Formats: sequence, structure tokens, C-alpha cells
Amino acid sequence: AIGTAKLFGFELMTNFKFPYFSRDIAEFWRRWHISLSTWFRDYLYIPLGGSRVSKPKAIRNVFVIFLVSGFWHGANWTFIVWGGIHALLFIPLFLRGTNRKNTTDIIAEGKFLPSPKELLQVGWTFTAVTIAWVFFRADNIGLAGQYLAQWTELSGNAPSSRMLLSAIGPMAAVAGDWFLRENKLYSERKWLRWGVYIAIATVILFSWSDESAQFIYFHF
Repeated sequence: AIGTAKLFGFELMTNFKFPYFSRDIAEFWRRWHISLSTWFRDYLYIPLGGSRVSKPKAIRNVFVIFLVSGFWHGANWTFIVWGGIHALLFIPLFLRGTNRKNTTDIIAEGKFLPSPKELLQVGWTFTAVTIAWVFFRADNIGLAGQYLAQWTELSGNAPSSRMLLSAIGPMAAVAGDWFLRENKLYSERKWLRWGVYIAIATVILFSWSDESAQFIYFHF
């Protein structure tokens, strides 16, 4: 969308800034769906008083903005639960005053790998966000519970070759995102940039299917 807009002379804001490398939920929301979250902040959270009110009212404001964010995606209890989970994850950071701790542009900036502490923080945040996505994706609360129950069943089984093969793509994508997160290597080496373009085009062509598998965000 940003690239297409540039062709017509429009500059759109960056809407996602490597959210899955976030070290806590607060940082995740500064990097995920930035246009939506900033709109809710400016036109809902701040008019309600934001954090410049009493603690109980500030906590209420946090719950309101996350629950409304869920409701914005659809009139289904699954979206409300999704927003509620994020509110519950955010509140401890808010109460401790650490919700603006990780405000640097990029994790491990200028470094090849993150520190062990950062790795644990990213792993915990990613796990929490992924569990919340189950409710976002499920058609109802019951199905979400079934999905989560199946996770526990799979944890006791040895991974099959099919599962391992299906993990290669996401692992390669994560590795690519990590090493390109600062855009320096990507912008300085033209051969790498074109290699990424060709790889993406190849994956699209070979994964094309006649089956009507609709991308989840088409619903919104």
C-alpha cells in the first residue's frame, strides 16, 4: 500500500515496525497497526483523560481503549476477549510505570544478535500475543478453547516431518526480518534487495491455489 501510494505521489505513514520483535506489550502496540492505535489514542484515550487522572480512572481508560479496539474489528465476543487480554497484559506495565521503557526504534540496534534478556522478553511477548490471536481468529469462544486445547495435545508428541517443513518458511521470514530490520544491509546491497524481490515473487507463484482461502484482514 505504501509503495503503490508513492507511485501517485502520496506519502503514507509506516503502519507496522517489526512488532514481533517487541520486548513487551506496550512496545508491541507502538509497532502494530500504528495508524489505528494512534487514532484511538488521540480521539478516545486522551479525551477520556488518558493517564492524567486518578489510577482507577486511568485503568478504566486503558480497558476502554483496548476493548473498543477489539470491538472495532467486529461485533463478536472473540474480539472483545482479544482486546481484554491485551488490556490485562498492559495494565501491570502501566501500574509499574514501565510501559514506556522500550521506546528505542529497533531492538539490539547496531548488534548482530539480541541479549539473552531481550530474547526472553521477545519470546514471552510473542507467545502472549499469539495466544491472544487465537481468540481473534476463532469464530467463537468455544472454538478458541478447542484450538488452545489442541496445543497442549501437540506438545506431548514428537514433531512430524510435515510440521518441521511447514516451520521452515516462517523461520526464514523471521531471520530475514531480523537481519533487515535496520534497512542498512537491505538498502546498501542492490543484489540482496532484488534477491528478496525474486524470492517473494517465486513463493507467490508456486503457492498459488484455486482454493478460496481468504486472508483474515479482508473481513475488515
